[in-house]
Amino acid sequence: MPDEMVMPAPADFHVHVRQGKMCELVTPQVAKGGVRTAYVMPNLVPPLTSTDAVLTYKAELERLDPSIQWLMTLYLHPDVTPEEIRKAAKAGISGVKSYPRGVTTNSNSGIEDYGVYYPVFKAMEEEGMVLNLHGEVPSDPEKNISILNAEVHFLSHLKKLAYDFPNLRIVLEHATTSNAVDTVLSLPANVACSITAHHLYLTIDEVAPQPHHFCKPLAKEPKDRKALQEVIKSGNPKFFLGSDSAPHPLSSKIPNLTQDGHSVSACAAGVYTSPILIPLVATLLESFGALDQLQKFVCDNGRNFYKVPAQKGQELRLVRTSREEGQGIVKGTLKGEDGIEVLPFWTGKKLEWEIVN
Repeated sequence: MPDEMVMPAPADFHVHVRQGKMCELVTPQVAKGGVRTAYVMPNLVPPLTSTDAVLTYKAELERLDPSIQWLMTLYLHPDVTPEEIRKAAKAGISGVKSYPRGVTTNSNSGIEDYGVYYPVFKAMEEEGMVLNLHGEVPSDPEKNISILNAEVHFLSHLKKLAYDFPNLRIVLEHATTSNAVDTVLSLPANVACSITAHHLYLTIDEVAPQPHHFCKPLAKEPKDRKALQEVIKSGNPKFFLGSDSAPHPLSSKIPNLTQDGHSVSACAAGVYTSPILIPLVATLLESFGALDQLQKFVCDNGRNFYKVPAQKGQELRLVRTSREEGQGIVKGTLKGEDGIEVLPFWTGKKLEWEIVN
């Protein structure tokens, strides 16, 4: 096995860097984790539904870390018209993110009917923008739909959009099921799929007792994790890294009793991987025999689909961590201003790889 790897600039095609003091804390961590190009999600408060708002946000990210190539997205919403799409495309905005209403963090302004947005999708197809789909449907007790099967119920929507817009590049975000993998493989070349680092490790058994592992979509069964691992191991170009790294204040990840001592606050959905991302992915891929696919997964496949070439001079070098005790252990809480604390994934565990600057 190699002890050193050098690869073109890695890219994370799904990252959350939030806003305000949280943004100031976590934005520099993207580069620390080895990423050179970051595709940023628009589910802020309020959501980014205009070109002007997206460009203002991009300027803030560039101020916080000009070393990263920030790729920006609009939040699919009634304010996003075909005219706004054309304006966004001219401004260099890369894509549009669709959130079904109420399924995840800051998705209360999400959509309920894809058909309403067909003129928007047509404009995106013409302008070469990417449609990013949060691949779940809202829970519905009458139809036996829950967070355990919400992704599977979404796949019919993916199929219809793929065939109705054959020239629109579509990404099924953060797949978690074998059904999703099979569906993406069955669809034409305009459909691709991002996979997170944490879903390559977690199953529902690791989520149930640990709030820091809770995310949307929820990690599923071992057979689903195996399907994600195997499709990466195959080197299929449709699949690439989208970390869905999603920081939340420590206080919102650990449910607390309210002052009346009875009700419990909800646990925020999100796993935070940015500070350790590429070493973590290397560690995980090696664990299931796919280390030889690392460059394809974290660089080549996503960049080819998004048509974003790696920039020269931004290559990343990884070396094996020392076997000495304590080396490679992920440190705990990141602390920012106003008492903000964020706990990274894998805290206390050992990474087998580290970045050499």
